[in-house]
Amino acid sequence: MSGKKARRIATLTRRKMLARSSIGFGLTALSGLLSGQRPDLFARGAVRALHPSRTRPQRAKSVIFCFMSGGVSAVDTFDPKPRLMVDHGKPMPVPVKRTMFNANGNIMASPWEFNQHGNSGMPVSELFPQIATCADDLAVIRSMTSIAHEHAQGNYFIHTGFSQAGYPSAGAWMDYGLGSENENLPGYVVLASGGAPLGGIGIYGNGFLPAVHQASMIDSSQVEPLPNIVPRDSASRQRKRLRLIEQLDRRQLSLLGANEQVESAIRNYETAFRMQAAVPALLEVTDETAATQRLYGMESPVKETAAYGRQCLLARRLVERGVRFVELTCLARPSDPGQRGNPWDQHGGLKAGHAEMAQQVDQPIAGLIRDLKQRGLFEETLIVWAGEFGRTPFAQGSDGRDHNPYGFSVWLAGGGVKGGTAFGATDDLGYHAVEHISTVYDLWATVLHQLGVDHESLTYRSGGRDFRLTDVLGNVMHDVLA
Repeated sequence: MSGKKARRIATLTRRKMLARSSIGFGLTALSGLLSGQRPDLFARGAVRALHPSRTRPQRAKSVIFCFMSGGVSAVDTFDPKPRLMVDHGKPMPVPVKRTMFNANGNIMASPWEFNQHGNSGMPVSELFPQIATCADDLAVIRSMTSIAHEHAQGNYFIHTGFSQAGYPSAGAWMDYGLGSENENLPGYVVLASGGAPLGGIGIYGNGFLPAVHQASMIDSSQVEPLPNIVPRDSASRQRKRLRLIEQLDRRQLSLLGANEQVESAIRNYETAFRMQAAVPALLEVTDETAATQRLYGMESPVKETAAYGRQCLLARRLVERGVRFVELTCLARPSDPGQRGNPWDQHGGLKAGHAEMAQQVDQPIAGLIRDLKQRGLFEETLIVWAGEFGRTPFAQGSDGRDHNPYGFSVWLAGGGVKGGTAFGATDDLGYHAVEHISTVYDLWATVLHQLGVDHESLTYRSGGRDFRLTDVLGNVMHDVLA
């Protein structure tokens, strides 16, 4: 037998062994619940990791993904370009690639000034006065790129590494590889007060991974933030129903043998039962001090700021309880409440639109960073701030900017990141990445690295091939790591 064939057989045998060894876990746990065991709301210890993947020291335990849907302009936020002021109103001196609407105008200077902040002298736009005070905690990647010009494709690409539906999201991959550290809460939660970005909830899906790894969506703006979380029936009636389901599932497993679909359904029943006690207590933030709520902007007269502040506070409470991956969504702008899926998308009215959105997220995100530091959670929580692409340095119409996937900024904080760092660069117009050109695959490879996972080892076989979050690409950006 050749060495290659032997390795393949060994790999397949290990994969089958891992899958089969997990079968029955859900039934065992469900049986425990049916016997009347009460869930411990702060129970810790990794569970539901079907593909144990930690291969190196872990710097971060959890990820908070602040997704800025719509496309934030880098040249107006974290990537200052003095040449835009010098050449304002002039034609672009380089060829302009295809844009979303191809209504391309002349160079447009940023309406906002940049100032240096912190010991690092990190330049941050006056759009973000509170985040600017945390400049020494940020690692700004100024050379991010995307393959997508359009929102839905861009949203899928940054979430899954593919520009079409049907692939697992980053949160699903991380739950698959590492599980949750709280048996009463899912490993992947989306705080969806802003609704789903363009492309729909598929960007949070499990794709071909077992269904247990899809996101649990919580909308704290609703009377019932998680649908059906409040029991309609008594505990005894629920136990009778679940006991019947358990019997049917045991019978199905005895007929099918190892079956991920059945096992995922069992695990979901178990988690849902436990969440009835854990989630209401989690969402009850009145036990937080008034000072903490002010820190997050929850007392702001701007309701969008208060709502996003609540999301940030809930994100802290979730990672504090062991949830692996939490994503936050932006709310619509008050001047355009119908634009829920892409509120940072200003093809016109850039100054007013970006100002509204910055006001929504600035204080809450800065408050999140400060609160995590105060509680000793900052170094074990990795914050990712990103949109699906950036915006052009030239105008669309009189006062807008079109989509720009060729060079934009994202930033990381906490979780072993080297704060006060600017990595990569765009050209002097902020149009194309030209130094340390980075991709979504590099971003997620770096996040997984900090979680103690080799991104090349986190795989799942579907349709005859092994898939990864980073596809066949991805390099860890060591320059942004401490």
